[in-house]
Amino acid sequence: MTRFAPARGARLAYQVFGAGDQTVVAIPPLAQNIELSWEQPDIRRMLERFGSFCRYLHFDKRGTGCSDRRSQVADIDERVDDVRAVMDHAGIEHAHLFGSSEGGPMTLLFAATYPDRVDSVILFGSGASTFPHELSGDELDDIRQRQRLAIERWGTPGSTVAARFAPSLAAADPSFVAWHQRYERFAASTDSLQDLIELALRVDVSDVLPNIEAPILVIHRTEDLAVPIACGRRVVATVPGARMFEQEGPDHYAYAGNVDGWMDEFERFVTGEVRSEPVSGRLRPSVHIVTLGRFAVLVDGAEVPTSTWGSRRARQLCKRLVAARGWPVTRDELFHLLWPDETDRQRLGARLSVQLSTVRRVLGGGVIADRESIRLDLEEVSTDLEGFHRAQGDEAVVAAYPGEFLPDDVYEDWATTTRTEVRTRFALAARRLAVSALQAGEPDRAVELTGRLVEVDPYDETAHRLRVAALLRAAAIPEAERAHATWCQAMCELDVPVPTWEELRATLGRKVV
Repeated sequence: MTRFAPARGARLAYQVFGAGDQTVVAIPPLAQNIELSWEQPDIRRMLERFGSFCRYLHFDKRGTGCSDRRSQVADIDERVDDVRAVMDHAGIEHAHLFGSSEGGPMTLLFAATYPDRVDSVILFGSGASTFPHELSGDELDDIRQRQRLAIERWGTPGSTVAARFAPSLAAADPSFVAWHQRYERFAASTDSLQDLIELALRVDVSDVLPNIEAPILVIHRTEDLAVPIACGRRVVATVPGARMFEQEGPDHYAYAGNVDGWMDEFERFVTGEVRSEPVSGRLRPSVHIVTLGRFAVLVDGAEVPTSTWGSRRARQLCKRLVAARGWPVTRDELFHLLWPDETDRQRLGARLSVQLSTVRRVLGGGVIADRESIRLDLEEVSTDLEGFHRAQGDEAVVAAYPGEFLPDDVYEDWATTTRTEVRTRFALAARRLAVSALQAGEPDRAVELTGRLVEVDPYDETAHRLRVAALLRAAAIPEAERAHATWCQAMCELDVPVPTWEELRATLGRKVV
């Protein structure tokens, strides 16, 4: 039975079948159709083999297969959240991830981002990228030319996809080629295919490989014509403990060629050698971000150590998203913020994905990304900034303001507007409360409030005047005299006259100004 998971602007089609102690979530390749797949005997046999030893989930990416076609093809950052949306809807807290072909980079990025939800990673015919790193300009042009030809022929009698990706099946069964050409039409439109291929050409998540904690098994056929085996070997060479299973043959599709050989290895890896760790009873932890007075992230009440972030850029990205209060921040703005001296947008996109992966890992999600922008998901993450804006009444506003917004980022232009708005609201509320406290005969409360006001803004003349009045009412004469001297010093810098100490003692001690 096909079910649909809501995933921010689209419905994602998925199926769950099989039984076993372990759960496998299959990350889709370039394009597929989970319903039509069952028609093909070789695919059916592979899926039934999976169902014999595990609970198996496969799904179609947005814009492909049975998932909504009206939405734009998602970039890799958005696809990571789509995986999570499908797992959440299916009630799967953690699973072994099985990424084939173009789904490999997404699988690795998800594993680096949500380590608590990944038992292991198995790649088939894939890697951190699906194209070799060392491509010359001519080689890249040649690839693009072949891809353009493949797109033009996609789903037509002239399509050579089946012969290139499953040569053993195509040679043995001519009916398979005709079936696959029909399958292509149900997997993706040519417009979507163009976007998917272009994204695949530029995606490379190699930088997140050191962050992956889960065991990794890479399965690759030695003569794979679609994704060179060097891509899989590079993952194994980079990640300590990662294993490689190389199988002879030219087939790129997992269901073609010698299926039992690699599936035996897959089953042993998943059912006998996986390191299972306990996870919490709920899918997401409680995450709260502190920005007033300091910056901190609290996960289930425990503060995340600075070392967990790995870089200052990841922290800055998180701060910028908090300041936007759930509104999208364009990728171009984030490029300029994090790498102000660089202009290669394609390279910056890959770097931003790495930093975004760190933020998502720390927050347990909490970020919504598409091809143009990124924003904080305020349904998953709470912030003291939002709590401050929701506060009603002067007492609540003052209580919700422990200090300046991101005090370590005073020179960041993007933080200035938010800092000023928050400070102004606090100051107005604190002044009203200070005046009320003096009128009610509570000078100590007024001293406390005006002290905070002067600390926040040393040039707040009204706060200085109220502070001296409160100290005089509290009979704290020496403290009042020192407060007057501080007031004079601050106003002198602004060339603003201040009443003399004698004038103040004669007036402020008797009334509130």
